[in-house]
Amino acid sequence: MAHIARTGRNAVTTTVENASGTSKKSSPSNADKVSRRQVDKFSDRRDELAEAALQTLAELGYARTSLREIAQNSEFSHGVLHYYFSDKVDLITHCVRHYKARCVTRYDGIVSTAQTPDELRAGFGAILAETMINEATMHRLWYDLRAQSLFEDSFRADVAAIDESLENMIWRIVSRYAELLDTEPTITPAAMYGVFDGLFQQSLLRHFSGDASAATYLSDTVQSILLQVVPTPHA
Repeated sequence: MAHIARTGRNAVTTTVENASGTSKKSSPSNADKVSRRQVDKFSDRRDELAEAALQTLAELGYARTSLREIAQNSEFSHGVLHYYFSDKVDLITHCVRHYKARCVTRYDGIVSTAQTPDELRAGFGAILAETMINEATMHRLWYDLRAQSLFEDSFRADVAAIDESLENMIWRIVSRYAELLDTEPTITPAAMYGVFDGLFQQSLLRHFSGDASAATYLSDTVQSILLQVVPTPHA
């Protein structure tokens, strides 16, 4: 039968021989399963708290937000927040990563369903402009966090990971657009992300400044840039 050796708090699964002489691995212990469930439950709870804290963070920004401030604007106590997050940096980075993880899948639908370059280009521009307007404060929080990473080391790894995921998202769109045209982009993934990110931030600032044309400007300019970096092949 299987033998499980225990070292401290961890169960170590060993390989043993059965009656026929062949070896097999023992199954995970109940303790391992309970431990995994506890980890998953803890992670789910952090996501739940992050979702509740996002609105307060987005409204106030990094500098004016504390765990106590967030607790006062949510149904959760300061003690609960402090149990699941070591400090404000831990909470804010988790919140932004949680939000951006949803953002990077937002364009998957248009990428997978668009049948023509024009359809993809117009769909991408429209969705980008829509999210800029409807979730403006969330995007503002992201730029706030990224600016803080210039001063605080504790933010940089998370910011770099989010930036990488956003760059990959943009490149999936550009690559698919080029594929529909049966050509190749004339720009690198990093440069393409830099262009679109700068344009998005510029448009977001225009929106917060009361410019009613900010969304149209963003959509039109994004589509124009795609035409330049992925030119239509000559017949």
